[in-house]
Amino acid sequence: MNMQALAALETRDPAVRESALMAALPAQVRAALAVPAMAERLAGVDPDTVNSRAALALLPVTRKHELLERQQAQRASSSFGGYSALGWNAQRALRPARRVFQSPGPIYEPEGFADDYWRSARALRAAGFHAGDLVHNSFSYHLTPGAWIMESGALALGCTVFPGGVGNTELQLQAIEHLRPDAYCGTPSFLRILLEKAAETGIALPSLKKALVSGEAFPPSLRDWLATRGVQGFQAYATAEAGVIAYETAAREGLVLDEGVILEIVRPGTDDPLPAGEVGEVVVTVLNPDYPLLRLGTGDLSAVLPGICPTGRSNTRIKGWMGRADQTAKVRGMFVHPSQVADVLKRHPEIVKARLVIEGEMANDRMTLRVECAAPPAGLANAVAASVRDITKLRADVELSAPGSLPNDGKVIEDKRSYA
Repeated sequence: MNMQALAALETRDPAVRESALMAALPAQVRAALAVPAMAERLAGVDPDTVNSRAALALLPVTRKHELLERQQAQRASSSFGGYSALGWNAQRALRPARRVFQSPGPIYEPEGFADDYWRSARALRAAGFHAGDLVHNSFSYHLTPGAWIMESGALALGCTVFPGGVGNTELQLQAIEHLRPDAYCGTPSFLRILLEKAAETGIALPSLKKALVSGEAFPPSLRDWLATRGVQGFQAYATAEAGVIAYETAAREGLVLDEGVILEIVRPGTDDPLPAGEVGEVVVTVLNPDYPLLRLGTGDLSAVLPGICPTGRSNTRIKGWMGRADQTAKVRGMFVHPSQVADVLKRHPEIVKARLVIEGEMANDRMTLRVECAAPPAGLANAVAASVRDITKLRADVELSAPGSLPNDGKVIEDKRSYA
């Protein structure tokens, strides 16, 4: 892989990058229209008109539960639910898949033949991986794509890979002692287990200096713990459907978006983009014609950071994982969804933002909808309460407050009940 080409893309003028991404959108829409599930979702869409963020935002968000539901309904004919151009003979696919993976659900995901299919090389490079490094890969090679995501990028960089997989701590530690790898890929918790076991048994691991971790939260405390033991750990944000979405750099200031990803942050429970800086659900469009999931809702919360990375990488940065967007709660036997809170706001456009707070003990719940409104008209609280009743079939108090008073944490429903 050409490292100079990687670096050149990462430091492009943001306007040049944005122009290139928007110019690539129509072709991605055409790829989506070529697979049955997306063709249904995009019925009537002219791909040539989808050449801006505003036009993209008019398309529906596809969420993981929809992938699962369609796959379950079409198991006999389409393992990918009609969302992928890849498959095998029985799937009547446009092109053959290299591998097929299973994630919890189960949801099945394809892998194509493109070099560095999951786009992890850029994240590995930012973590200090180089051609000739030996990489100890402790992601699972069984069922899920985690190990293959990292291996494909490491091979594209010119690294050698030891497929450690998960578990077998003693054997993996023995391999690290014997082979002296330069780098580690895997979960941060397993890396900690390996280092603690090495310390317990008196095994020195002087070669292991860098790590790219994913699949779990990577708090600064654990990052610093690793550093005191000679390992510089960096994190990547990836999903089985989208591959690598964003990655950490030496600046340690958020995660830089991958060059092949168009990012939106949407209000939880809706398809509506939020202003920069607001916390919401991460929605991505990956420029991948093999698996053309336009506007994939990851279910994760994050927010865009202002400015560019101090390393010179000019792409958008996000804060990293900030929780889950699905905040559905059950109140008095009824499910309450973030989308229902969004429906209340649509009925009352003078409301800027809202947060449904559920308090009390189970079976003695009380709901309060806290709303921001600059100049509330007379009777707004009563009208909003009536809308909540109409939409959720539950009663709620309504509290009015000034814009900016609610926390910017992406929560639409806050469950504060005691479950003791």
